[in-house]
Amino acid sequence: MTTTIASPPAQQTKQIALIGNPNTGKTSLFNCLTGMRQRVGNYPGVTVEKKLGTVYLAQGPATLIDLPGAYSLAASSLDERVAVDVLSGHLPGMERPDAVVCVVDATNLKRNLFLAMQIAELGIPMVIALNLWDSLEARGQTIDVDELEKRLGVPVVATVARKSTGVSELREAISNAIQQERCIAPMIWPEEVDEAVKEIQIAAKGHTTVALTELEVRRMLFDAGSAVMRRVESQHETVRNAVQIGREKLRKLGLNPMAAEAVLCYKHLEKLLEGIVKQAGEAKGEKSESIDKLMLHRIGGLTIFGVLMYVVFQAVYSWAGPLMDLIDVAKGAVQGVVGGWLEPWPILGSLVTDGIIEGVGAFVIFLPQILILFFFISLLEDTGYMARAAFLMDRLFGWCGLNGKSFVPMLSSYACAIPGILATRTIEDPKARMVTILVAPLMSCSARLPVYVLLIGAFVEPRYGVRIAGLALFAMHLLGLAIAIPAAWLLTKYVVKTKPQPFLLELPPYRVPRMQDVLYRMWQAGKEFIGRAGTIILAITIIVWALLYFPRPVELEAQVTEQFTAQQIAANDGHADLVEAELADPDSALSVELGNKIDSAYTNQSYMARIGKTIQPVFELAGFDWKITVGVVASFPAREVIISTLGVIYSLGGDVDEDSPDLKTTLANAKWPDGPHAGQPIFTLAVAFSIMVFFALCQQCGATVAVIAKELGWRWAMASFVSMTAMAWIGSVLVYQIGTALGF
Repeated sequence: MTTTIASPPAQQTKQIALIGNPNTGKTSLFNCLTGMRQRVGNYPGVTVEKKLGTVYLAQGPATLIDLPGAYSLAASSLDERVAVDVLSGHLPGMERPDAVVCVVDATNLKRNLFLAMQIAELGIPMVIALNLWDSLEARGQTIDVDELEKRLGVPVVATVARKSTGVSELREAISNAIQQERCIAPMIWPEEVDEAVKEIQIAAKGHTTVALTELEVRRMLFDAGSAVMRRVESQHETVRNAVQIGREKLRKLGLNPMAAEAVLCYKHLEKLLEGIVKQAGEAKGEKSESIDKLMLHRIGGLTIFGVLMYVVFQAVYSWAGPLMDLIDVAKGAVQGVVGGWLEPWPILGSLVTDGIIEGVGAFVIFLPQILILFFFISLLEDTGYMARAAFLMDRLFGWCGLNGKSFVPMLSSYACAIPGILATRTIEDPKARMVTILVAPLMSCSARLPVYVLLIGAFVEPRYGVRIAGLALFAMHLLGLAIAIPAAWLLTKYVVKTKPQPFLLELPPYRVPRMQDVLYRMWQAGKEFIGRAGTIILAITIIVWALLYFPRPVELEAQVTEQFTAQQIAANDGHADLVEAELADPDSALSVELGNKIDSAYTNQSYMARIGKTIQPVFELAGFDWKITVGVVASFPAREVIISTLGVIYSLGGDVDEDSPDLKTTLANAKWPDGPHAGQPIFTLAVAFSIMVFFALCQQCGATVAVIAKELGWRWAMASFVSMTAMAWIGSVLVYQIGTALGF
């Protein structure tokens, strides 16, 4: 007889949610607890970023969920709604967490505990992390942690995430909270509130798809814009009427229904926190207010902001250069090796080297710029300056229907519009979010930089010097912002028709950033860029490669070779043997030149060239010949591709870059072969600025269009692409026509 012993069920990994107000150091604490062992994705059904990490507790490894920052459960932004849905267990595909760590700013205890009191009604075991303890001590204050823990009924731990202080104690407290299931006792509401809640529950019974909990009903009662209210009021009018009756009861108590929760909760917290915060010594003095007198000054603040942004972009421009050169050299080496392996199969070899490897290189080469830019963005955010910048920009954005919250997404778009568009999720107003997404691609992304460098280096610097060249580069970066502001005004007034929302912004104290967090966020931005944009850029690059490669007439190579050989023999006084000997060496200068001639001939016969020649009359008003037009069309996957495309068309090879002296010289010497401009230079100063203005105002790249489609739908994505292309064309035509009339 065989006895079978059933194995015990596998223990499910515990889920711990980390939540707190913005600017409480929550993310720094998350990094400390997880050791930066994190996984980044999106919450099911929404575009809000989901950050998961592993924290090791006494019970074993547990999953730590870094929820978006929230001031309360009265969710207004998409981020806050996700946080509420995760905590309540209403987000599809995610279980309700087993415990919550509520990160609290120790210097602002009462206001931060408001969120904790709301979460208490969910009945989830909780731990309070009193973060920024060092800032509290700097004020000469302390908190009676033991007494606070006794009154709240849950573990309370003092932490300084920036210095990893208290992290081990916090891990232990989380373990105890899960084992003992210690929860904060919910506050006692007035009888009228409880009666209103019961009446709404009765009214909703049978009229809603799911039964409503007391917490959900209170959210409907206190918060007119709650997700619960929006979901339920569309299901039955009876529920909406019951909510209105409940609010009338609150008004009879002398309470504004929209403010009642805060008033009652803060009264409760005042009693609960009595005697908890104590003066332990002399305050060191608050420096933030005195610094802000300068940083937030109407003139001085904007001046400092402008100088900082100039320094940041100069650093991005100069520091990234050597790294980008290194990546470019590595890409060329890989292409050379792989091309040698695949030489017997020319089409496959070209697909792999000019399509796939070139496509990968098209986005990897800009990784240094994105990393450096996000290093500075993270640094400015963690010091507290970015909030000040948003405040300063609110004055600028307010008149066009946006607010200071649009500043960070637009600033991020200077590296790449993709992370900038994703950063708009913190904007509560969906219409303001839409407008910000639509104008974000006007910011001059890093892929446009090589185009500016090439044209400024070839046509501005030789004539006007380095200083004017630097100002021209700075001006091209400012142009997008100068156009984005009035464009946003037009969109908010005539298209999406939104009104400016009140801009409430907490100015955190100035702090010394934790370098680990800055570097980690920089690295995450780089990964996000490669993951989201890279695959799309690669796909589009392969399509463009096919348009540039095909058709491939067999006789064309022989014709070019024969013509080129005859020209070289004539140039060498008929010494055919010398020419043939040099052409027999594949590494000789003559063989390389012949190869470039053949590539140029094939490109001139390609489908892409046919497209360029067909639409060139449209761009002639902007001073573009068909070669520039082909470069513009071919650069849709990544804007810097125009440089290699022009290199191929002008028989210089596709490995030229923006610093290539040969390419600069060739462009400067290029002339119109026929037509009304025959014999005149193609690339004048007016044409150079016309091209740069077109690139500054057109859609950033194909990946940006795809991300806009994901956020807003394909209708808005295509509208964005068409309108920006039209605006870029108008701008470039005006610049060329005016510049030419002025003699440039």
